[in-house]
Amino acid sequence: MASNSSSNSNGDAPSLEVAIVGGGIIGVMMALGLHRRGIKAVIYERAPSWHEVSAGFAFTGAGREYMQRLDPGILEVLSRISQKTDASTSNSYWDAYHPRTRQDAEDESKALLFRTPNNKLLFWGCVRSQFLLGMVALLPDGAVRFGKQLVSYDDDDESAKVILHFEDGSTAEAHALLGCDGIHSTTRKVLLGADHPASRPGYTHIAAYRTMVPIDVGIAALGEKVADSGCMHCGPDACLMSYPVMGGTLLNVAVFAHDPLEFPDPDKMTAPAERGEIERLFRGWSPHLADIAKLYPEKLVKWGIFDMDQDPPPTYARGRVCIVGDAAHASTPFLGVGACTGVEDALVLCTVLESVQQKTSDGDTEDDSVRQALQAYSRARLERGRWVHRSSREVGQMYQWRYGPTGRDTERIKRKLERASQTIVNYDILAPLVV
Repeated sequence: MASNSSSNSNGDAPSLEVAIVGGGIIGVMMALGLHRRGIKAVIYERAPSWHEVSAGFAFTGAGREYMQRLDPGILEVLSRISQKTDASTSNSYWDAYHPRTRQDAEDESKALLFRTPNNKLLFWGCVRSQFLLGMVALLPDGAVRFGKQLVSYDDDDESAKVILHFEDGSTAEAHALLGCDGIHSTTRKVLLGADHPASRPGYTHIAAYRTMVPIDVGIAALGEKVADSGCMHCGPDACLMSYPVMGGTLLNVAVFAHDPLEFPDPDKMTAPAERGEIERLFRGWSPHLADIAKLYPEKLVKWGIFDMDQDPPPTYARGRVCIVGDAAHASTPFLGVGACTGVEDALVLCTVLESVQQKTSDGDTEDDSVRQALQAYSRARLERGRWVHRSSREVGQMYQWRYGPTGRDTERIKRKLERASQTIVNYDILAPLVV
């Protein structure tokens, strides 16, 4: 990274230097937010080039507000590529097990469990890889180094910097290290210690089978209801989630199945699978779910769903190092706000580090300022992160009729979702922040 002589955007004071480990969605978003505040940030990405899976995900209205505050360009990218919901639309939840005919399965009076209006969450859905590349185009020159797999780091009090050590033998230094390196975070392992239970994610005993199909194919398989908004098809030990992406031209489909066994490759989190697994899973369900396997190729990949709920980190920061996004609080996808929680992290971090940058500009060179800022971030985010992965795990069990407090009771399921939605949107992410 640049030497201490690097200046901020005003050119009148040394700039704070930040190393971001991981070039995924949150890492790039973090870099953009810091650069906009005159803070020098460099991303260290282990892959040889930009890479993100072509799966769908979505952001709430609150998440988009935080993007705007991080860097308006981020929201502009999302706006161009997303399938948008508004207050007039709703997500629907269906009994996909009991109806015996396709007609009954699409009859709201017989199969619809309930709807939740989108006037609170207002999700915009998009394809992950498309969003990443759109944001990458906004990065300044020199903001990323590829082929940099973090091995360890030293938090050096003498220089008041973190020394990063990479697998290729190279090193880098920065005033702060932000670990945006995902659920299998090396930063987290070093920060907590390799033997700490929270250094590794836990298997939720849910496997996912994902695909994307043309919207007309999706409608033919699941009915007209899937064309405009999100649908969750519920049943015993499994569920199917769908929502349109790419301007409504594609349907993102994900089957989630309870898995009593341990996942075969917990490090890779994927395993080879066959279409027959989905066929057996939905045998005896309503006809449209029993036939859903036809949307999948004969040979496919299944994903193990891991999270941080079993052993959550006791802190998100130590010294001049912190963990962000999935590295801190990876969650299952059922609450739909895992990525949004990472956006919240990014805005809180930008806020506390901008304060450090301002102190530097004012001539205050207190060595502890970065450490204090990162501790403020951890205190502000720890409870929120834990609530997200705990609630998301419970909601996933609920969709599969495995959650004891709700069982198959439609009203209890609906009330729990409504309470979760209120907690998501009625939370001031900066309120608990004390710098």
